[in-house]
Amino acid sequence: MTKTYTVTGMSCGHCEQSVEDAVGELEGVESAEADNEADTLVVEGEPDDDAVAAAVDEAGYEASA
Repeated sequence: MTKTYTVTGMSCGHCEQSVEDAVGELEGVESAEADNEADTLVVEGEPDDDAVAAAVDEAGYEASA
């Protein structure tokens, strides 16, 4: 399953990597790809939406499904 989230606050490649690393560690996530220009995070797998939002928040950004 592929889910796309809106992530605000990213402005560079380092931001993208921080979000990808945080979300990539979650149970149910097969892959995560952030795009700061589109303000998106595409997640492959079946993660919990609240866990994704919490991981993005902990990385310093804000996510919504």
